[in-house]
Amino acid sequence: MTQTTVPVIFDLDGTLVDPAGGITGGISAALREMNLPVPDQAVLNSMVGPKLSDSLLHLAKVPESLVNETIERYRRHYKETGIGQSKLYPGIFDLLEYFAESGRPVAVATQKPQSIARLVLEHHNIADFFVSIRGAADNESLEANTASGKVEIVGAALADLHSQPAVMVGDRHQDVAGALANGLDCIGVSWGFAPDGELQEAGAVAVVETALELRTTIEELDAVRAAALSEVQNDGSL
Repeated sequence: MTQTTVPVIFDLDGTLVDPAGGITGGISAALREMNLPVPDQAVLNSMVGPKLSDSLLHLAKVPESLVNETIERYRRHYKETGIGQSKLYPGIFDLLEYFAESGRPVAVATQKPQSIARLVLEHHNIADFFVSIRGAADNESLEANTASGKVEIVGAALADLHSQPAVMVGDRHQDVAGALANGLDCIGVSWGFAPDGELQEAGAVAVVETALELRTTIEELDAVRAAALSEVQNDGSL
């Protein structure tokens, strides 16, 4: 790896993997089991990405006393059927394979519990591509007080890579915020769950439409860094 070929930190759901209803369907099933109202599909879609307890409290309006049990029921549904419903977005496997062959390290930073994130990646036969898989604490209860936000999770992945800078790739404003707080650029992907304009407004350096465009954009950032490094080296030699 050259000095200007930087690692990439990927979000999971909505970026690498299309949940294909596995998340929203699991949330709906858990809410029905709890005799709680099920939000409309737009609200359910907006719950993909952010921390689940926050989404249940603030978007699904689940009473605080029922959040923990709702999460437990959701996780059971997700493990039993949700993971199997998910699928890789077009071109993602080839992109990860290309990065592996070219020596570019990649990592995952997701607000999904870390052990479940690994299960999802293993299900799709891509876990071995990643030098780091970082997620939220497996104990998601409100009382645990161990839940990490996107800033901390991205920071943990970055520390595992032993490299600065890196570039973040994600589909929601939380991904952009987590990147910026760690001094990283973030490239947004249009195929995830962000409403129109969310990623640009959050500060993504680019929003791409395909995995091939993502690869090209990352390589363009490499070229910019290479030019900047060359300029610094030339200035230092004068």
